[in-house]
Amino acid sequence: MKKLLLSTLITVCLASTAQAQVSVKDAWVRATVAQQKVTGAFMQITSGKDTRLVEVHSSAAATVELHQMEMVGDVMKMHAIDELALPAGKTVELKPGGYHVMLMGLKAQVKEGDTIPLTLVIEGKDKKRETIELKAIAKPLNQAAMPAMQHH
Repeated sequence: MKKLLLSTLITVCLASTAQAQVSVKDAWVRATVAQQKVTGAFMQITSGKDTRLVEVHSSAAATVELHQMEMVGDVMKMHAIDELALPAGKTVELKPGGYHVMLMGLKAQVKEGDTIPLTLVIEGKDKKRETIELKAIAKPLNQAAMPAMQHH
């Protein structure tokens, strides 16, 4: 009986560890002005194994996309990406001026202090998907201002 109980306990612990392979820190969104329908979400993601961020959802917006900003010549450009690699053991930072999440078609103004629900969909090499539910805090408009950009 003790062996069965110990075996079950070890299995539960290993299953919990497998599900906890991805951690997210400091999730936040930029507050908006009254008529603004777009904002960005930012965070730090660390995965214990090679995975990919393949989707993001939020009930606060009609459309949510992964984006990348990069310099092309002398112009900062932004474009949607299909996925974001999360290399094992490395923290990937989604930040203004780099990779980030775009929330478009906002259903309401995002005010400083609001919490915005986000669901991250992570996919492993085995194609199995895991979701992570977050509450991102809204920070002031002037928080880490994004550089001027062209959107494609």
